[in-house]
Amino acid sequence: MMRPQPSDTPPSPDPWDPAQYARFAAERAQPAYDLAALVERPPAAAPVARIVDLGCGAGELTAWLHRELGATSTLGIDRSPSMLERANALHAAGVRFAREEIGAFVAAGPPAGGPFDLVFSNAALQWVPAHEALFPQLWALVASDGQLAVQLPVNDQHPSQSIARQLATEAPFAEALRGYAGFTPPYAPEWYAGVLRELGAARWVVRVHVYGHELRDTAAVVEWMRGTLLTAFAERLATGAFAAFTAEYARRLQQALGEQRPYFLTYNRLLLWAHK
Repeated sequence: MMRPQPSDTPPSPDPWDPAQYARFAAERAQPAYDLAALVERPPAAAPVARIVDLGCGAGELTAWLHRELGATSTLGIDRSPSMLERANALHAAGVRFAREEIGAFVAAGPPAGGPFDLVFSNAALQWVPAHEALFPQLWALVASDGQLAVQLPVNDQHPSQSIARQLATEAPFAEALRGYAGFTPPYAPEWYAGVLRELGAARWVVRVHVYGHELRDTAAVVEWMRGTLLTAFAERLATGAFAAFTAEYARRLQQALGEQRPYFLTYNRLLLWAHK
């Protein structure tokens, strides 16, 4: 295994690459559309006038959600400057974006304008720890008669996830990562159902959906992960160390999955919706 060199340049402060993420845009978007389909429209629920999208990324889905629900105002929250630069270039009427850490934004409670009619988050809350504290804070952001909609990846048993976690605990990477081994896998679906019940949700849905993505070959799984999971390691490892980490990750992943053309990537997602 190649060892990181002392002359490595520092980690990137913003490893998120909109172009890399967009390489699988259609596959990444489908869970968001399925999550949005759970959101009740009038007359079953009150109009969704104010929306917050936690972890909005490059903003395309945020703008789509705003139009789809006929919202008056939508706020997209993300911490990546490069993603927000792409989002702000959309110039979507009624939609604005802000650079915020999701955890800090949620912990601060409802903003001056009050709680939101819809708190929406697609594949972002896995990066925020301590869901036992996070979900009551999310619920506080939801207006009376409002809705919460969250999608979380629950694919931590797949080799694409487990290999990265294992590699992060080994030399020479463990010392540089200081104990970080990727985002903490979400709790079991039953746990989220119990939380929604305890929070007093009037109606709720918690389900796991298995998505299937046909990729060019097994090597393409690494490219998929470069746009999401591997960004956290790029943020913490110097350039050369991250290159070594990725090369060893790719080698082990190829060994685990074998050579397949095409490769069918199964990806489990937790879809969660609740009405307050």
